[in-house]
Amino acid sequence: MATYHEFDQKQINAALDAARDHFSDQSATKMDAAADISSNTHMLLAGGCIKVTVENGKVCLSLPLGFGKVCLPIPGGLPNGTAAEACLHICTTLGFPTGIEVTVKIAGATVVKQSFGKC
Repeated sequence: MATYHEFDQKQINAALDAARDHFSDQSATKMDAAADISSNTHMLLAGGCIKVTVENGKVCLSLPLGFGKVCLPIPGGLPNGTAAEACLHICTTLGFPTGIEVTVKIAGATVVKQSFGKC
């Protein structure tokens, strides 16, 4: 059975708080028909990195924000137990989470990147 690695919920909450705080100054109550919302509405925030290991040619993760569990393929036929790092970025629009992006690196090189939701 696959081991599903989990991201730190405190780091995820901190990223979401930062997005909400940033956009609270640009609250929807201040917007009118003349407001320019065409720029600076999307933001990608770091949600933390965790140490993971390759298992059967993949890295399995439990994703936050209701995205469930996923196993990402690791190219190159690396052996079980190979150390890797998975990093999470949270995509937001006007401070509301809309998706996530996961990057897996081995020895500092990105081997897979996947987005979920709207990023």
